[in-house]
Parts: sequence; structure tokens; C-alpha cells
Amino acid sequence: MSRKSLPTRLAATAALLLAAGALSAPAASAKPSDASPGDAYVLTVTTNPASTDYDNRHVDVTGTVTKADGTPAPHIPVTIQEVVQFTTWNPWGDPIDPNYYEPRDLGKPVTDASGKFTVPDVDIDHVTGSSLLNVQHGVQITALYDEDGDLNTPHDGYFADTTVAANTKSSSVSYQVNKKKVKAGDILTVQGKVTLPKGVEPGGTEVFLQTYWESEYHVKTTTEDDGFFVLSVRVSRDDDTFELRTAPTDLYVAGADQPLPITNTSLPRT
Repeated sequence: MSRKSLPTRLAATAALLLAAGALSAPAASAKPSDASPGDAYVLTVTTNPASTDYDNRHVDVTGTVTKADGTPAPHIPVTIQEVVQFTTWNPWGDPIDPNYYEPRDLGKPVTDASGKFTVPDVDIDHVTGSSLLNVQHGVQITALYDEDGDLNTPHDGYFADTTVAANTKSSSVSYQVNKKKVKAGDILTVQGKVTLPKGVEPGGTEVFLQTYWESEYHVKTTTEDDGFFVLSVRVSRDDDTFELRTAPTDLYVAGADQPLPITNTSLPRT
């Protein structure tokens, strides 16, 4: 379908409206059969190329708007956004949105006489200063046309999206711990080094130390220019999950996870 009803909580802003997973629609060639009953238009969006990598980060975004009978719809303004997605930390299994989003406006191209629109040379990248912990390496390109321009009347809105695969280079993290058996009150110190691909500066990479299963991390730091880091934490009696996670500052460099061989002797017996 090209038209979807919006949850009430998303209707307030275009950014959330475009970013919500409920707005997904397949990007297919517009034909009369693509229109759902009652739809006046069919909206599609795609990119060329369909994937990016460390050295090639740009795509051309193109799409079409057609009428329900398949004829081109000219002079239609289409709002285009790039949405970087993150995985929500949720160890409890609650029925919450598994993703959260950082949308970025790419413009509002207008369809030409053949119903086509283009946004050339789009940078598929993370452009804010937020952490890249839990980032997904599939970036959405989302298109919206709302007939009356009122996002609070979603019955006349049309949506489409496509995902650009941002292929990453790998990284690693090495470590040393001051003790492998700890008890409540002990100071656990982890020192190590983050190694990024050749030519990528490791300085500023975020490093997170988890100690308890419900919390994604207890303490965090950033690496020095040479990639080295030190983390220290006071152990509590319930700490049961010790793991390092890293988040490089570049979308095209994947983070690393490293479980630590730490046993907490203060854990309650089961």
C-alpha cells in the first residue's frame, strides 16, 4: 500500500511521521494495480546506488508520483528525509518501539511533467554529534506527500521508503582487567585499546562498560588519540554481566563487543 493511517502520537511532527516504521511502503514501479481502494495517488522512492561504503557515501534519490490510474502526477511536492536508525536497549522484552530515529530533511522536490522527482548526491551518513552506540547500518530514505499539508489528517497522506545499506569496516577492542574474581565493593579496572581500520583515527571512540544485565552500561569513556582507554567501576553485589562495547564516531566503522571473564562472588546464590 502507498497510503497508511498514522498513529496519533506520530501525527504531531513530520520528522517522527516520516521516521516511524509504520510508514514503510514498498518502492515499486507505479501501475494502476498499485493503488489501494480509495487512493488517489501512488508514491515510490528508490536510490542509485542501493548501498554505500566507507569510500562511497553518496546516492541519488529518485521517485515517482502517479495517479490511481497510473498516469503521471506533475507538480506534486514530496518531502524527503534521511533517517538514521538505532536499536532501542530493551532487555526486558517490553512492547516498545524497537527502534529510535534521527531524521534529517533532504528537501521537498516537485515532480516534473512525467511525475518524477530527484534529489541528487545525497550524503548517506551520520551528521549529528550523537553517539553511534546501537546504530543500525541501514539508513532509510523516506518520502511523504500529504494532499492538504495537514499531518493531523493522515487519511490523505502517502508514504514510501527504501533502505540504503551502509556497508561498514570492522573494528576490534583488546583489554586487560586487574582481577577476574570480584566482590561487592571491589574496584574493577579495565584498560585496553580500540583498533580501527587502517587510516581511520581511533581517538574519540566511545567505550562502554556494562556490569548489570538491565543497564546497557555503567561507565563510559572515550579513547585517547592512540586508541587506549581506562575504565574503573565499583562493583555491586548484583553485578552479573560484564561486557565492553565500543562506538566509533564514523557510521561506516562498526563497533565491537567484548564479554569480560569476570565472576562476581557476591552474587546471591540461586
